[in-house]
Amino acid sequence: MSKRSVLISGVGPVSGLGLGLDDTWARLTAGETAVAPVRAFDAGAMGATLAAEVSDTFKIRDFVPKTYRKATKVMARDIELAVAAADLAARDAGLSTCANAAPEDASYASDRIGCHIGAGLIAADLDELTDALSASTHPDGSFDIHRWGREGMNALTPLWLLKYLPNMLACHVTIVHGAHGPSNTITCGEASGGLSIGESLRVIQRGAADLCFCGGASSNVNPMAFLRQVMTGRLYGGTDPEAIRPFDESAAGGVTGEGGGIVALEEEAAFRARGGDPANVYAQVAGFGASQTVHRETRNRTPDPAGRGIVSACRAALREAGLEPDAVDVVVPFGLGHPDWDGPEAAALRTLLGDRLASVPVVATKALAGNLGAGSGGFDLAVAAQILKSQTLPAITHRPTPLDGLGATAAAKIETVLVCATGTGGQNTAMVLRRV
Repeated sequence: MSKRSVLISGVGPVSGLGLGLDDTWARLTAGETAVAPVRAFDAGAMGATLAAEVSDTFKIRDFVPKTYRKATKVMARDIELAVAAADLAARDAGLSTCANAAPEDASYASDRIGCHIGAGLIAADLDELTDALSASTHPDGSFDIHRWGREGMNALTPLWLLKYLPNMLACHVTIVHGAHGPSNTITCGEASGGLSIGESLRVIQRGAADLCFCGGASSNVNPMAFLRQVMTGRLYGGTDPEAIRPFDESAAGGVTGEGGGIVALEEEAAFRARGGDPANVYAQVAGFGASQTVHRETRNRTPDPAGRGIVSACRAALREAGLEPDAVDVVVPFGLGHPDWDGPEAAALRTLLGDRLASVPVVATKALAGNLGAGSGGFDLAVAAQILKSQTLPAITHRPTPLDGLGATAAAKIETVLVCATGTGGQNTAMVLRRV
């Protein structure tokens, strides 16, 4: 039996570069960075002071139906970003769901809509915890776990925990859009978004759904989450936003951000049956692969220097697509901007593409949008899809002295794009997009 063809019909990137594709693409092609000093709190004593934050004009109430606005009170920032990204993807795809239409007018029956979203470790708001913690201490100020259970927790609102459960990103998206089909949450660091898209792909391929919302979202721009990122040792400690340089000899660390991307995947025949315009399709998801890094020296905290796990995921995706590595025209990599991560990824691309790598553009979005954590995979897939649809490339900036073989800035043709991700802990994903 032939495999069902899966298309990207809508994209919803959200980041410091903008809300939605238009603003995001305009700034990417202009080479404008969203990296700037942290606004949300004073990061001066944390060892890093830069981040890529979503605009202060972002309001979640603009992205949910009026009847759902009360529910936004139990949305942490990560949840808000995912809900907004899904709304943008649905609008971009021209979908009618219960968010904007009566059930009888929806593009798909609810049980034919799935949702798979990658999430990170959501940090609790410190202001909410303050009262609870102050009620949980001894007179000398030391913390008492027993008082926390008896008295401290009573200072939290009854629905407090619902703001911080990782599965709540997908829960709110499924409720807003009436998605009653297969649903899941994946929490595997920066690989989460790619793994979630891979799961949606498999769900549609096996006939369990016709439409899936997938990708990821995350916010590390709050004191607790930001400090965790600093402690990984991967962040750039200086003050120059132009110094975030993936795949450059002078790379000195990455920068954290907030945002992500949700994309709408649709089975091709179902897309046509609902009256979708083929001219609006971004790309076909032709192949997906995943693997695990094995680097005992760092307990998989970084990829092995040869990038063997990354190569395995890429080859698996190409095999499913029925393509050889020579077919890859553009790569959208993980591209963190730290030597311990860029070196192995560059080695993997050399192994995969050989001498051709010198003529294949490698578009590293984190130079401008920052590391979006669990949202990285969805954001990068949206960028890759637009590369195929527009037949243009974003600006490749912040690479004055590129690593060997990674200096190409133009493509002879753009028919196939390879998207890669590597998460903290060693999970790798790869997707092959093909021009429709």
